Amino acid sequence: MLPQALHALREAINSHVPERIAGCFTDDYVAERPLRPAEGFIGSDQVAANWTKILAGLPDLQAEILRHAQNGDELWSEWEMRGTAPTGATVVLRGPVVLTTRDGRIAWARFYPDPVTTDGPTHTTVSRVL
Repeated sequence: MLPQALHALREAINSHVPERIAGCFTDDYVAERPLRPAEGFIGSDQVAANWTKILAGLPDLQAEILRHAQNGDELWSEWEMRGTAPTGATVVLRGPVVLTTRDGRIAWARFYPDPVTTDGPTHTTVSRVL
């Protein structure tokens, strides 16, 4: 059974209503993007603004939670989101989100999901990256 905060967020994302999504977060919510630090932000108002843009580009976006674990107010979850871009291409994002809750709403998160790419080599080793 999904923890309430994850269930509420998934349902809000799938509703396609940015204000409903923002309502899942505290007013002082802190978002961290460890792989893209410049994209971090503070505040549920920015959540609504970000999701307005996301849903404009992927109006049929659907979110699923593949796995989750909980330790007190800390939740670990693995997400998959799919939608159709204006070009007709299917966009898939996958990855973990680590978050904490306060009073039933999300207060902090480290967000790792990124687009899935299917072109190129079937795998990348560290030596290829370096």
